[in-house]
Amino acid sequence: MAITFKSFIECVPFVINIRKPILLRSRHGVGKSAVVYQLAEKLDIPVVERRASQMTEGDLLGLPKLSNGRTEWLPPDWLKTACDEKVVLFIDELDRATPEVRQGFFELADSRKIAGHVLHPDTLVFAAINGGEHVAQYQVGEMDPAELDRWTVFDIEPSIEDWLNWGKETLHSIVWNFINDNHQHLEHNKDFEPNKVYPSRRSWHRLSDCLKTNKLCDEKHNESNRQIVFNVANAFIGLEGAVAFDDYCKNYQYLLSADDVLDKGKIEETKKLNITEQLALIERIEATDCFKRELTAKEIKNLVYYFISLPSELSMKLWDSVINTNKNETDNTKKKNNSLVTVKNATALHSYEDESKIKLFKSHMIKILNSSEGNQQKSTTEEKK
Repeated sequence: MAITFKSFIECVPFVINIRKPILLRSRHGVGKSAVVYQLAEKLDIPVVERRASQMTEGDLLGLPKLSNGRTEWLPPDWLKTACDEKVVLFIDELDRATPEVRQGFFELADSRKIAGHVLHPDTLVFAAINGGEHVAQYQVGEMDPAELDRWTVFDIEPSIEDWLNWGKETLHSIVWNFINDNHQHLEHNKDFEPNKVYPSRRSWHRLSDCLKTNKLCDEKHNESNRQIVFNVANAFIGLEGAVAFDDYCKNYQYLLSADDVLDKGKIEETKKLNITEQLALIERIEATDCFKRELTAKEIKNLVYYFISLPSELSMKLWDSVINTNKNETDNTKKKNNSLVTVKNATALHSYEDESKIKLFKSHMIKILNSSEGNQQKSTTEEKK
């Protein structure tokens, strides 16, 4: 059974506490290496990384030396560091290593030592492979039961939300918004044709870095650089993704933003959107983290009028975004602050009155709840019949 990165991060501390080695299995380019580095950063532990695919037997054992008539092995730098210091030892591409190298890692995973050199008691061991249920798509060596038994194996199938939550502060805004509005273009989940370029989470990240560094998509998608952006996107994510991304960039300046709704109050323009476009707009608003700060009186007013303009299911989606500001937060201090802000914003929304002293938000919410209750009673009556 595969789990998301969010679930993996919830589970992994319990394995770390008993110092057992952890193996991540998934498709390529989903962020296995990145999550290991993120965990190490959170634990404030340096990472020692080695690509098993590039290692030989000598890279495991080190060099021999003669000592008192006996041969001893001088450990390689990565092993000595992992034995002398508290580190995260990350072995990437383990299933692309030679059989001899993989046999050497048997002892490391099972007994936390190689050739008599014992790991530091607080060193954490991680490895990553592209095998598992996707093994047929990769030129890798399968791991037999005895080899797998030495690892704590997590099959990773990250959700789109995993990537979008991670990318809020990392990705170019146009890349983030494109994937938020077009989930199907994030990655290729079917069989791969030889020599064809396909999108992955990693390739989108690289495209984003390219656009940000070179300021290719800042403000407007100018005709002067449109062909450049298309060609660069094609190189990173393949033709199908590049065509869709180019079309999105061309119209990006016309997309409504959180600022258009909350600050400029363009409610009439939002009414022209279909349900899918409205949902994407709500997600764009939520992605700005604006609900993690106290909204101004002007923003409260505009948010109320936007709320009452939406169909009931989208109104509740927007309300959920307002009150669930801690759903991806792990810092307890930030959780407390977010909760205080949420109470203030929710109170302000419920208390807002129009010129006729009508509490619009509260009235609309009651109407939604009554409608939902009526539909539920109707459904119950029909079931009894």
